[in-house]
Amino acid sequence: MDKPPLAVRLFDPVLRRLLGAGLPLGPNALITVRGRRSGEPRSAGVAVLELGGRRWVQSAYGETNWVRNLRDARAATLSVRGRSESVTARELTPAEAEAFYRGELLTYLRQFPAPVRLFAHIFVGKALRDPAAAAQTHPVFELTKEA
Repeated sequence: MDKPPLAVRLFDPVLRRLLGAGLPLGPNALITVRGRRSGEPRSAGVAVLELGGRRWVQSAYGETNWVRNLRDARAATLSVRGRSESVTARELTPAEAEAFYRGELLTYLRQFPAPVRLFAHIFVGKALRDPAAAAQTHPVFELTKEA
């Protein structure tokens, strides 16, 4: 697991509170997943990449607790701007994740102005430089709305 930068670790509790309160923070959402050991709900702030009617979350820092919980539960609650919805999650295979990093992630980032793209490199720079390696160590999940 890559260690998140200190600023990210310090800001994470604030981010979770702001997202939980429904504040719009760009592509960020609060994902709540049943803990794999405790069974209790666990929340994390994640960036949701929406493109062409599809949605993904990727772990900028590798095998984190929210990743392990989502992998086990295969379902979550996604809270965006004060609205919550139940989603199912399918982890992409390494080949699919590599294609995601080479294609969808780049396409998604191109829609933002240069300063936003530069900021995004803090979180996905390694994946952009080496999509094949990122696919092996930074899981990606496709989210679909539960019926």
